[in-house]
Amino acid sequence: MKKLKNDTLLKALLKQPTEYTPVWMMRQAGRYLPEYNKTRARAGDFLSLCKNPDFATEVTMQPLERYSLDAAILFSDILTIPDAMGLGLYFAEGEGPKFERPLREEKEIRSLTAPDPAVHLKYVMDAVSQIRKTLDNQVPLIGFSGSPFTLACYMIEGRGGTDFRQIKTMLYKRPDLLHHILNITAQSVTDYLNAQIESGAQAVMIFDTWGGVLSHSAYQEFSLQYMKQILAGLKREHDGERIPSVVFTKGGGLWLESIAESGCDALGLDWTINIAEARNRVGHKVALQGNLDPAVLFSTPEIIATEVEKILKDYGSGSGHVFNLGHGISQFTPPESALALIDAVHSLSKKYHS
Repeated sequence: MKKLKNDTLLKALLKQPTEYTPVWMMRQAGRYLPEYNKTRARAGDFLSLCKNPDFATEVTMQPLERYSLDAAILFSDILTIPDAMGLGLYFAEGEGPKFERPLREEKEIRSLTAPDPAVHLKYVMDAVSQIRKTLDNQVPLIGFSGSPFTLACYMIEGRGGTDFRQIKTMLYKRPDLLHHILNITAQSVTDYLNAQIESGAQAVMIFDTWGGVLSHSAYQEFSLQYMKQILAGLKREHDGERIPSVVFTKGGGLWLESIAESGCDALGLDWTINIAEARNRVGHKVALQGNLDPAVLFSTPEIIATEVEKILKDYGSGSGHVFNLGHGISQFTPPESALALIDAVHSLSKKYHS
């Protein structure tokens, strides 16, 4: 295999020495970029954009053509797996994702099966292969999936933005049914991420967007347990290269020690925790990714640089930090603010790596 021209991200995820702190942004290919909106208009709708490898490749590359990012992330959606399970994913204009057939009845839950990624999610694998080829080893490609619990939230509630009443009722009233869903979903995610690795993903990330809504004991039993199961089943190497893994639980600051023991290489942080505290607690075990509040990007370049410096200083000297936002970039972010962020990270971080 040809060597990566810029492998700073992979080194940082594996806590190897780097010359500066690498940076990428969650949701870096998205609606804040005018070129993305033009491509999406050509595709017709969001799902058509995701399911067409040419369009997915085009929008994955757009932020890299604009900014000196240290990684590309596959353009896709976390709900590809439940869609492939036959739940009828659709996007209502202005309302986000919905499912025609949410999982409520025991019979439907018991008949749930894991999709074959080579068949039911071939369009994702085709996109991964095409993006990897288009990148031409400039920077690494990150693959991803939603966590089993986060996917189950959508699968049971039938949409996002809920009070989690349906899934939490099942969790306490019929935990056996929820465990059945989570077991099958965990197997699906493992197969899906391994297929992405075989297709060319050089790092993988599990987005546990809704894990933070759980109680302490429920998080361990219904979210973390299944992410551990996935991590235990992931390919750690491909084509002789180590494949790092990242786990990100939004609202997971209380459970950093447990997450650091999960088998992941790096732990994603939202903006609510101080990165110095996080490093002190778990930085000897895992790399850290994060954790600028995305709302900082609505300020000025000077303020952005000040906030970047705070996080870099709090993390301190040495490797093991990938700079990122504490959640996805807002669609209302001025594109020049993303440039200010990336430039600030690259220029201000060098002194911490001498």
